Amino acid sequence: MAVHQFEPGLAGREFEYWLRRYRRTWRGTVVVSIANPLLFLLAIGAGLGRLIPDSAALGGVSYLAFFAPGMLAAASMQNGVVESAFPVSWARRRGGSYQVAGAGPLEPADILIGHALFMTFKIALGAAAFLVVMIAMGAARSPLVLLDLPAAVLTGLAFATPTAAWVITVQRQGTAGTLFKWVVMPLYLFSGTFFPIAALPVPVRVLAYVSPLWHGADLCRTLSLGTAQWGMSAVHVAYLLALTFLGVYIGLRTYRTQLHS
Repeated sequence: MAVHQFEPGLAGREFEYWLRRYRRTWRGTVVVSIANPLLFLLAIGAGLGRLIPDSAALGGVSYLAFFAPGMLAAASMQNGVVESAFPVSWARRRGGSYQVAGAGPLEPADILIGHALFMTFKIALGAAAFLVVMIAMGAARSPLVLLDLPAAVLTGLAFATPTAAWVITVQRQGTAGTLFKWVVMPLYLFSGTFFPIAALPVPVRVLAYVSPLWHGADLCRTLSLGTAQWGMSAVHVAYLLALTFLGVYIGLRTYRTQLHS
């Protein structure tokens, strides 16, 4: 079977496995994927945000309206990494679910695509919960905020698929956790989540512009505020899609190498 081929029905079996597992373990994941981001929104957006006056630097809107869509994108990034790094690290180990699935009719491509579908589901679930609260708090300024859901999911996938493609190659358990120290946390701080990147020094600002999180945050924010320029929005979508498909492309090869080794 060619590297890129997979059976939709078999990929669906992999998705079903992760969905059944989630039904048994969902309580333990709610805090990380849903509760923590919502607490950030309440504490910083609605709490600290009341002390920050509207300003030209924020586009003349309240800090809550500025912060909430950026936090939506950042939470989706975090969920994308959480849902790919740790489950893939666990599943690839000896006796893990990848090894069991690979011993049956599933090809590595089926395993990757099926798991990626479940990652999409989890990212969408967290983003939808966040979006509901965000709208209820009055953080949205435009009906286009509804498009923040697919924008946030795409942001999460731009991190999830490359992470999965890399983690499947990592032998040491726990190495995936370094992503939070060296990738997730710096991006939280320097990709326009908490403040406009125009406030950053020029060299750091240039790096922020190539960050997938900045593209996701700017896309979500401009849609929420009703200031989206469709040309720039198309650039954001294309950039995030390219990273998502690049992750799948590389993953098809790394999964085959690792699961057939």
